[in-house]
Amino acid sequence: MYKKATLALIVLIMTSCSSVLLTGRKQLNLVSDEQVLAMSDSAYHSFMATSVVSGKTVDNARILRVGTKIKTAVEAYMNQNGMSDQLKGYAWEFKLVKDTSVNAFCMPGGKVVVFEGILPITQTDAGLAVVLGHEIAHAVAKHANERMSQQMVISGGGTAISALLQKKSQATQAGALTIYSGFSQFGIELPFSRKMEYEADRLGLIFMAMAGYDPQESLNFWNRMAASGSSSVPELMSTHPSNANRISNLQKLIPEAQTFYKK
Repeated sequence: MYKKATLALIVLIMTSCSSVLLTGRKQLNLVSDEQVLAMSDSAYHSFMATSVVSGKTVDNARILRVGTKIKTAVEAYMNQNGMSDQLKGYAWEFKLVKDTSVNAFCMPGGKVVVFEGILPITQTDAGLAVVLGHEIAHAVAKHANERMSQQMVISGGGTAISALLQKKSQATQAGALTIYSGFSQFGIELPFSRKMEYEADRLGLIFMAMAGYDPQESLNFWNRMAASGSSSVPELMSTHPSNANRISNLQKLIPEAQTFYKK
């Protein structure tokens, strides 16, 4: 039985790949856009129901202004590349919440949330464009679909190992699952998460450039982020690249993004 289930899982994986826009990287996609959008919409409303919207008028206006420009750039980019259908179901919103965390996110479907704690680091419209471009890039590159798909496969792999070793001792089963868990985390999840971060950086630079913000400003933002002490976890154990590696990679990406930049 488990052999048939494993074979079915392998076939499903082989036939459920799509390509990331711009990079062309093949990504596993076992979850439909409709499912992801429905889950994202529910998660967004649950989050906002327990959050406090910021009362900072100037900052709220900045986020709406910059966010709208990035949104327009994304829609233009997708239209120019024949991918407007990828934004079907998007209903854009831009919110600033009262939270000291240095964070921001964009849900699939275009729901963007910025935390007050990141504003001292963004400082300018261009700095904010770096963040919004990056977070929106994650959504349009379908990284959420990919993460969910990876989790499904990893869960299925764990089930298959348990079935294979069901006649072995509890110690043997526990040891095998521990090794599998470590391999899944450090060999699959974290490296692929960092790859997604680099993809979002590349797309985000293009989006901010198309929106009229100089992609060179991304270096200033990430230097401020590094100086703030954020992302101090070793890269091997993190879903994100180190600040130094990100800055180095951005320097290589900026010339491409500059071709999209119009003041």
